[in-house]
Amino acid sequence: MNIGIIGSGNIGSGLGKIWVQKGHKVIFSFSRNQEKLKTLAAIGENSSSGSPTEAVQQSEVILLSVRWGNLKEALDTAGPLQGKIVIDCTNPLKPGLSELAIGHATSAAEEIAKMAPGAKVVKAFNSVFSDIYHSESSLFGSRMPTMFYCGDDNGAKKTVARLIRETGFEPIDAGPLKSSRYLEPLAMLMIQLGYGQGVGTNIALNLIRR
Repeated sequence: MNIGIIGSGNIGSGLGKIWVQKGHKVIFSFSRNQEKLKTLAAIGENSSSGSPTEAVQQSEVILLSVRWGNLKEALDTAGPLQGKIVIDCTNPLKPGLSELAIGHATSAAEEIAKMAPGAKVVKAFNSVFSDIYHSESSLFGSRMPTMFYCGDDNGAKKTVARLIRETGFEPIDAGPLKSSRYLEPLAMLMIQLGYGQGVGTNIALNLIRR
């Protein structure tokens, strides 16, 4: 499939590289570092770079991977997202990663859905550090980490679940987009563990069943 990435930082570039390796056509965009975009565009025959508008126009799936403070600018430059599957991996963090800027009564994903009418927003890829996306394998020994996702469009969720599997995670459907109110605080917990408690960033979640 054609995937446009808006926000080509550590997470966007990591996921984009994996998807290029899986045979998808990926267009990287929205980076302050134009040299980085050129480097990403050269990683394979299925990769390219362009403006956020070009990324949207040329793709059916959009990965939104920007800082909370840059969200409005990113959406403004992207243009209309109606009919697009928008994977939201943002977290509404305050400066310094100290706490969430919003939560409980709404979520970043729900606010994005309001700002991008007609888009099929799916929350995913927000609770893992970028180190995992840049590693050779997502496996922890023989264990596949869990990736929770949620959204209101079943077709869009099936597409995102496929991309999650290709990234090396077990996709777990967490329900409607409203569940982002739980997934974003979960990401905050991971940040607290990784940085605040000194556990490090080579960590991931694993849902165990019996």
